[in-house]
Amino acid sequence: MEHMVSSDRASAVLAEPTATYDVRGGGGVRLHAREWGNRQGRAVVFIHGWSASHVCWAHQMQGRLADDFRLVAFDNRGHGMSEKPLNADSYRDPQLWADDLAAVIDQLHLDRPVLVAWSYGGFIVSDYLRAYGEDRIGAINLVGAAVMLKPPTFDHIGPGFLENAPEASMPDLATNIAAVRRFLGVCTAEPFEPDDWSAALAWNMVVPPEVRGALISREIDSDDVLTTLSVPVLVTHGRSDMIVLPSMAEHVLNVCKVARPSWYEGVGHMPFTEAQPRFDHELAELAADVA
Repeated sequence: MEHMVSSDRASAVLAEPTATYDVRGGGGVRLHAREWGNRQGRAVVFIHGWSASHVCWAHQMQGRLADDFRLVAFDNRGHGMSEKPLNADSYRDPQLWADDLAAVIDQLHLDRPVLVAWSYGGFIVSDYLRAYGEDRIGAINLVGAAVMLKPPTFDHIGPGFLENAPEASMPDLATNIAAVRRFLGVCTAEPFEPDDWSAALAWNMVVPPEVRGALISREIDSDDVLTTLSVPVLVTHGRSDMIVLPSMAEHVLNVCKVARPSWYEGVGHMPFTEAQPRFDHELAELAADVA
């Protein structure tokens, strides 16, 4: 690959966790969760995006964040090592998503964690806040995050998603593999390193196409929760994001009075991979500032 995303980051292989958990989420769905790092530190909960997995945070889990913070990541319902019901209703009810995140916080006894929400994770955090409020949350990092899904116009959703998600949700294996490969090709501004590429393809392909389709059959508007937030909100967004457009971040900054921006020039939809040192540093600062 030419012009690969390059850095001195650690290997893409996920570090050995210090603990693993089976969490019972909304409707009793089994969620797989893991933790790394300093159990005495501020908890940071990583929430992945559409068709992804906790494995996407591999670089964070073995970087400097692990020295100071309790790092928790889980597979969303239908993804990774979590249970994968195939009925669409298991993914359309916002209360189920809210209950999933609440279950992780409650069952792991997390004290005012920082929520790191990537892409579709923005919807999940919004669902949680609407149902449970912000009292148990320390801060929020929205990372290339989506907060509205309004068919048929799909405001602020980019062509990298709209042109590939429908075929990625089809049952024909060759069709959805091709769509996922195209999707991954535009997730970053520069091509993935080979290890990251193969890991990303693998975590995508364990998500059933029925689940991918159900996730995008919702209609979502999170302005009601964004306008009332008082906990710190860091909006991390790549200027070259073709999946969730930078205009989505601008919208959050316009409606959320406590939000502050961190723009990444020349970076796409995955700043935690494309610019890991800066991303980790800014997340550490956000977590350290939680009272």
